Amino acid sequence: MSRLGDIAVKVRSKNAGPFWLTVDIFCGSQSVFAQVCTSITSARIADVFGAEIAVVDRYEMDSLNVLKFSLPRPAVQGTRQDRDMHGASFAALVAELEV
Repeated sequence: MSRLGDIAVKVRSKNAGPFWLTVDIFCGSQSVFAQVCTSITSARIADVFGAEIAVVDRYEMDSLNVLKFSLPRPAVQGTRQDRDMHGASFAALVAELEV
């Protein structure tokens, strides 16, 4: 098995407003995209973030070989509980997933 961060071209996360987070997985090729789409499920992303699966939105952009997830931020941006104002460090959690 491989880590997602080892086979994807880029895994990034960012704010999608103060209440939402977006995770983008750039696969680079159709074969990697197919492998990632099969193994990285909404349930796995929900588990990483401690969220309910019902609130995780999944988007497959096959013409770009990109898999994208949107979900509520663990803490509202800028609050005392927010550990990452820009949402960028959450990508590291996703990049560690086994594929």
